[in-house]
Amino acid sequence: MASNFQFGNKSIFFIGCGVHSLPFLTLAISEALLLTSMAYNRYVAICFPLHCSIHISQRVCVMMIIGSWITSSINSCAYTAYALQIPYCRSRAINHFFCDVPAMLTLACMDTWVYEYTVFVSTTLFLAFPFIGIACSYGHVLLTVHHMHSAEGRKEIYST
Repeated sequence: MASNFQFGNKSIFFIGCGVHSLPFLTLAISEALLLTSMAYNRYVAICFPLHCSIHISQRVCVMMIIGSWITSSINSCAYTAYALQIPYCRSRAINHFFCDVPAMLTLACMDTWVYEYTVFVSTTLFLAFPFIGIACSYGHVLLTVHHMHSAEGRKEIYST
């Protein structure tokens, strides 16, 4: 993609588009899942400080990391593999260098509403629910800090 941009070539090979979208999807989904895990870790550490080592052990942290990477890899592999099997019209083109799944769907020669619906559901699961989890965990953290009587304890939690 960088060499195409440098030399003014506005085309990308079809398999290159799949290779480009696979890590993009994997990194986006795993980031959302890892941020949710980190928010939960912060919630347990601040709201239940004496139980932190019980709820969040090193093994649990490793399993959260591995689980987020495996889940995001499976999801992105499924969507990329399906997107690469859709019949595409050669007469259509994308007018930008970035190759992602929605841009690829504009090139399809068939109705892709089922695929678009499953992408919508997946996006809701992997982006909206982690956002809600992160917002709820930090909301509980802020409530816990607000109800603290010690100014030094509040300062320590804010620095954390």
